Amino acid sequence: MKASEILRAASVTAAALALAGCGSLIPGGSSGAAPGAASQSARAPARPATTISSAPQSYAQRAEDGACLADLGASGARFDPLPDTYAAPGCNKLGTVQLMALAGDRAPLTIANMGPVRCNVAKAFGDWARFGVDRAARQILGSPVAKIETMGSYACRNVAGSERRSAHARAEAIDVSAFVLADGRRIVLKRDWDGSDAATREFLRVVHKSACKRFGTVLGPEYNAAHEDHFHLEGTGAKFCR
Repeated sequence: MKASEILRAASVTAAALALAGCGSLIPGGSSGAAPGAASQSARAPARPATTISSAPQSYAQRAEDGACLADLGASGARFDPLPDTYAAPGCNKLGTVQLMALAGDRAPLTIANMGPVRCNVAKAFGDWARFGVDRAARQILGSPVAKIETMGSYACRNVAGSERRSAHARAEAIDVSAFVLADGRRIVLKRDWDGSDAATREFLRVVHKSACKRFGTVLGPEYNAAHEDHFHLEGTGAKFCR
């Protein structure tokens, strides 16, 4: 064999060896990949990793979601619809909205610490805030409500002490901890449910009873120690009120 042919053969062999070693340098590649897979990955343009939660989704894929968004808008609430996302088994945000404000009889009601919540629960919350909370505050306490403070809505977690997913894991529950009146008074469940003056205690019991008419499950300070500082407002189905 001529010297030039020997050099060409050596070059081809070296190139093949170099190409064969690229698989271990490609993210996600392995030395056991099918022949040609590594070189194809090397030539393909890099694309960002995709996750379920970041995948583009429709804001109202289901007919009932579209109808709910229309009803929520007609109620006077200010909100943004959110894309459907899945976080973990049993944890999702489907047909949810981000509430910014709710309609009161005389002025908008602001909301503190609210996260994503299912549209039907947001609608029930808006109706309760206006017709159950704001009106009760004016009638019993002499001042409308300006703000409702919450302890959040969506949280990927189980029911305390169990292996069952909480309604919070599906953005179907809201925990309400306090109310701020237009005259500056702040009513806190943990402090005022059994304390404060008689009118404040009556107000809290009236709004608790009102919530039981609009939500599926309502838990308050008399249910157990875990709910001494908030109302747990969940779903719109079968009734359970404590």
